[in-house]
Amino acid sequence: MVKSFLAASAFALLALPGATLAQGAAKPSDAQIAHIAYTAGQIDIAAGEQALAKSKNQAVRGFAAEMVRDHKAVNEKALALVKKLGVTPEANPTSKALSSQADQKRAELAKLSGAAFDRVYVANEVAYHRTVNGALKDTLIPSAQNAELKSLLQTGLALFSEHQAHAEHLAASQKK
Repeated sequence: MVKSFLAASAFALLALPGATLAQGAAKPSDAQIAHIAYTAGQIDIAAGEQALAKSKNQAVRGFAAEMVRDHKAVNEKALALVKKLGVTPEANPTSKALSSQADQKRAELAKLSGAAFDRVYVANEVAYHRTVNGALKDTLIPSAQNAELKSLLQTGLALFSEHQAHAEHLAASQKK
């Protein structure tokens, strides 16, 4: 199930460039990038809040609290930036697909409890951060035209790479 979510997330994050190429544009617009990045952050906030509500494992709860705190902070900076720039984030096929996949994953996780929940939540966080970090590095940052947006995305990538490493470490510790 986690692998299918990863594949679907990867497809969703990569769908936008293909869709825009079909329309003659080579890359997503800053408004689309802003919406994708914000949506990805909101998804991880919701996942972290779900983990805080369901998990009793202190390491998982600590990680989830970190995800909520950090993604909220980045999203607040993103909202302030788009307001400053007068950019209206633009919903697009990628942000819609991400939201749809996240809804499915939250429903799946809602049916789990205890160690099973913790394992699937952490595995999903590893997969999700790998996918988002790859999309940031390979598509979103190179496509961003505005220097401030590009800088915020680069800062996010650095932070989310740390999240990925933390999630990988947590996943490895759960296998012991």
